[in-house]
Amino acid sequence: MEVSFQGIGEWAATFMGGGLQEGQVVKPSGSGAVALCGDGEDFCGVVRKGGRDACCVQLGGLARVACSGTVPPAGFAVLAGDGKGGVKTVTTGGQRVLVIAADKDTVTIRL
Repeated sequence: MEVSFQGIGEWAATFMGGGLQEGQVVKPSGSGAVALCGDGEDFCGVVRKGGRDACCVQLGGLARVACSGTVPPAGFAVLAGDGKGGVKTVTTGGQRVLVIAADKDTVTIRL
């Protein structure tokens, strides 16, 4: 049997926010708008489809994202944006999330 986390509990919404790319973590940046997370900032979701002026952001469910620095093992971890579109483990600030799976440079987390 193959393990798959695709589609589990996913839900998304469209926000204003141009120039964002699929897989990047984002933060609220105004009413109905999102922007790329800076280094150490909390994230609210993951871009599923980017566009010139707007993007689709996954706000819930399981999402696979790039992870820089030390990749946490499966279990609970405190993560924040890494300023490059992914996440990183932090010791201050950040948010506690459930890591479902981890490999060399990505994590699957519950949003």
